[in-house]
Amino acid sequence: MRASFVKAQGHDPRDGSGSPRYKGRVAKDRRPRLRGTPLARPFHVVLVDPEIPQNTGNIARLCAATASRLHLVGRLGFRIDEKSVRRAGVDYWHLVEIEQHVSLSHFRNAHPDARLRLFSAVATKSFLAEPFAPGDALVFGKESTGLDEDLLAEHADACFGIPTLGPVRSLNLANAAGIVLFEALRQVGAFERPFLEAL
Repeated sequence: MRASFVKAQGHDPRDGSGSPRYKGRVAKDRRPRLRGTPLARPFHVVLVDPEIPQNTGNIARLCAATASRLHLVGRLGFRIDEKSVRRAGVDYWHLVEIEQHVSLSHFRNAHPDARLRLFSAVATKSFLAEPFAPGDALVFGKESTGLDEDLLAEHADACFGIPTLGPVRSLNLANAAGIVLFEALRQVGAFERPFLEAL
């Protein structure tokens, strides 16, 4: 049986004003937030067989914050039905554009213009080696084993890794997605004219 989408850690029930509380402190919701410029062709964040609901939840929040599209491919290790998401206290899920696909081929058929950029801990080319372009599909594998070796071999020229300074085996999936996505957005100019937006 698949595990349900687990509850976010440290999230207390909302207070009477509707503001979320974190460890007894009210979030400063009414302050303006710094924004960048949304892309006409947003990036696609593609998770293949994601296993850990906390990672997918963090990446969903990342996609909401960057106006990127989230694609869940293959078998999920958790449920994302409305009841499960609501039970987890994920109050930003409605802000994310999410698509589910039975396979990566299904994703490619649905988005034929999206250039694949695959990310792996065993890649030999840095993710900074080639420029990103709007509409690229940033593809990440499952937490336990990453993307299949056959897929990496098939797309060897489009396979990239994130260099690390310490001797770790790999980065957390959500951290890796955040590093890659924000660098991609920076490269295409999404942050060149930041502005404040009132909530």
